[in-house]
Parts: sequence; C-alpha cells; structure tokens
Amino acid sequence: MSGGASSEKPATAIIRQIARDICNIKKSGGKIAVVAGPAVVHTGAASALATLIREGYVDTLLSGNALAVHDVEAALLKTSLGVSLQEGTAAVGGCRHHLMAINTIYKAGDLKKAVEKGILKSEIIYECVKKGVPFVLAGSIRDDGPLPDVITDTVVAQKKYREQLKDVDMVMMLASTLHAIAVGNMLPSTVKLVCIDINPAAVTKLLDRGSTQAIGVITDVGTFPPLLAEEIKKLKGKTS
Repeated sequence: MSGGASSEKPATAIIRQIARDICNIKKSGGKIAVVAGPAVVHTGAASALATLIREGYVDTLLSGNALAVHDVEAALLKTSLGVSLQEGTAAVGGCRHHLMAINTIYKAGDLKKAVEKGILKSEIIYECVKKGVPFVLAGSIRDDGPLPDVITDTVVAQKKYREQLKDVDMVMMLASTLHAIAVGNMLPSTVKLVCIDINPAAVTKLLDRGSTQAIGVITDVGTFPPLLAEEIKKLKGKTS
C-alpha cells in the first residue's frame, strides 16, 4: 500500500485527483497528451476517450496502427477484433472486420478523408479530426496494413512524437506499454505522468524512470476513461 503503484489503492480517489489536475492544467492553458493502446477500444472505453477529446481535454494523441484500426472497426462495425462491443461475444463474420476496416480507410484515402467523406462518424480518430487534435501513429514490424496514416520509419515517427511532446504538461498513458515507455524516455522528469495499466510491471517501469510527478493506477483501462470523464463533468458542473 505504501508503494508507488498498487492494485489495492483507492482508484476512485486517485481518478478524482487526476481529474482535478487535468482541469487545472487546462484552465492555465496547459497541454495534455494521451498515449493510448488498442485495449482502450477492446475494453469499450473508446467513447469515453472520444468524449474527453471532444470536450477539449486532449491536445495530442500518440499511438500506433492497432489503436486506429480497432477504433475504425468499432466506429464502422461496432466490434473490436470481431468481438461485439455491446454483447462481448464474437460477431457473425467478425473475423473479417479487422481487414474490412483497413480496406475501408485505404479506399477513402486516409483517416482524415474518411471523416470528411462521412465514412467515419464516431469514436477517437473521428473526434481528433473534427476537433483538430493532432495524432501521430508510429508503426511496428507486426502491423496489419498498416493504415496510410501510420509512419513506418521509426526515426521519423520518434521525431514526430517529440514535436508533439514539446511543452507538454501532462501525459496520460492508457494501456500502451511500448509506446508509453518510448514517450517516457522522451520526457523531462518534471512532466506529470499518469500511467494506467492492468499489468503492474508496466506501471512500475514508468514510475521507476525518475519522474517527480508520476501517478500509477493498476486497473482495467476500460473503467478509467469513463470514470475520469464523469469526474471532470462533475468538476465542470461545480465551476459553471
């Protein structure tokens, strides 16, 4: 319980504090970055993250091919890797949905064009495009596709990440071990880090990097964004 991260700590109290920090940063004109993994979509939290983007609490999104593909699949077909996000069961023909999502974006041209053409109408990438929030998708050797927007040159992707992290005040890392650690290594120790992961090792690794303002929450990422959005809504209601 006295450690930097523990699954036995009161998550709701920590989330309430994170919500207050986010509101204070935005009131002072600060910048918040989100590093998100595909589990955000798998667990049904994409809509909550999309809400945070729409409400202006996210200034940049850093991720990879998987998040974007699953987000598109969720927006178009209401599944993630063929599993219904409403029922939690495999959809009929769901094994094809992943590639259908990739092909749909290729036919549109890219993610932004898919939004402009009315193909994408909801979820994370849609809100980024509509709100003008920049997103950088760093590629991997294991990517399916990848989508046209994915930067497959690692050096270029790292440079783009650094550009988006300039003058950032807080980084929320949502179930994305590899991208989160990469971003952590690019940041000064003074930047506030919020690391959410169900794997204690991922959270501990981020907390151990030397940041003076790191918060770790060991929990299912499916519950964090909805609770965070609700706490921010409560704070917004008190100040309005």
